Amino acid sequence: MSEFDTPPSRSISGAMIGVVAAALLIGLGGLVWSYVLSGRLTRQETALTHANEQNAQLAADLRETNARLKVASQEMGQSLGLTQKQLEARAQEILNREQADSRRLESAQKATSQQVSAVSSEVSTVKTDVGGVKTDVAKTQSDLASAVSQLTSMKGDINGHSTLIARTHDELEILKHRGDRNYVEFTLNKGDKKPVSTVSLELKKSDAKKSRFTLEVYADDKKYEKKDRNINEPLQFYTGKDPMLYEIVVNSIGAKNQISGYLSTPKNAPVPPTVQQ
Repeated sequence: MSEFDTPPSRSISGAMIGVVAAALLIGLGGLVWSYVLSGRLTRQETALTHANEQNAQLAADLRETNARLKVASQEMGQSLGLTQKQLEARAQEILNREQADSRRLESAQKATSQQVSAVSSEVSTVKTDVGGVKTDVAKTQSDLASAVSQLTSMKGDINGHSTLIARTHDELEILKHRGDRNYVEFTLNKGDKKPVSTVSLELKKSDAKKSRFTLEVYADDKKYEKKDRNINEPLQFYTGKDPMLYEIVVNSIGAKNQISGYLSTPKNAPVPPTVQQ
């Protein structure tokens, strides 16, 4: 054997040491892991024990609560003086009352619905009537316009001012319906001075055969003579603080020195004062 060769015994000893070291490390690791698992198991057991204690306490509290509720129920029944059968009867009574109220509510709602339908029907009828009235008004306006177009337009005795006149009472009603002026009818006898609206009129003479007359008008402390005028002739004059155009039309002359006609005044003309009783 050479001096450079390794003795066999030394090689075996090194391998054994490595095996022993590995075994020690594995054993130490197992001890550490066992310790860790033991700690976790202890904590879990402690938590489980605590949970069981809480469950037991809750069960006890629940039993105590049930007992108290039972006692309270019995005491309430005794205080109310009601048996179980009476309680059931009272509950049924309340249920019946609620059902009756519900039926009344449904009946009231149905009646209300019928009333609404009736009102809607009446509104529809009113709308129809209003439509008919509008049609009638339109026809009346058309008829009035047609009637007005048939009235006679005459020139007045002041500057040839032309105006519509009424020759009969019916035509005067047409003029009144136009609504643009006021109209006052009058009848005068010879020699009478008669107030008409805010002026006064006096018939001086009349001639039924020739359909002519003479009339004096008193307004604003002035006298206007309308001499030898014809029937249906507009007799015009101005009166008032702010002069307004008044018109007189005589439609007929009677056999006994009597004339009839009307006075036309602007809408905003003064009115005679009311006589107090």
